[in-house]
Amino acid sequence: MPRLFTGLEIPPDIRMRLAQLRGGLRSARWIDTENYHITLRFIGDIDDRTADEVAAMLDTVKRTEVRVRLSGLGAFGSRKPHSIWARVEPTPELLELQAEQERLLQRIGLPPEGRKFTPHVTIARLKGASAREVASWLSIRGDFEAPSFMASRFVLFSSRASQGGGPYLVEEEYPLYADAA
Repeated sequence: MPRLFTGLEIPPDIRMRLAQLRGGLRSARWIDTENYHITLRFIGDIDDRTADEVAAMLDTVKRTEVRVRLSGLGAFGSRKPHSIWARVEPTPELLELQAEQERLLQRIGLPPEGRKFTPHVTIARLKGASAREVASWLSIRGDFEAPSFMASRFVLFSSRASQGGGPYLVEEEYPLYADAA
């Protein structure tokens, strides 16, 4: 039974910039750079027939390329931080791409995503970090910025069932088209 999600890949130069943020937080388990991505829609563990339906439905998405810009850092879990992430600017094009995938996957019977879409790249998982430690780490590095890039495709990733995910494998890829304007 595959565990699936859709996402955008991070180019190597941006992955290297993110990797330079590593260190300085004792309880962090840093994500391998090849696993950096922007999750658009978590699908979860599904059977092979449903996975085929998902792949076919995603093939109906016809959208233009999406400009992606990482700017700023944050943490999920205010009292008990559990992950550190780089913020992805929520452009209309990115939000529309994610919303279309949400609609299409609900149409084939998948339950709605329970969390509000917050575009980000997870760079570390935390276990036992205090809010104070994380706030201190963020205050030093929180002005992180990276050059924007154009995402010319989104992908269907699979992952093994493990804590923290990864390695992530590209199962299918779906082109985003250059703007005709």
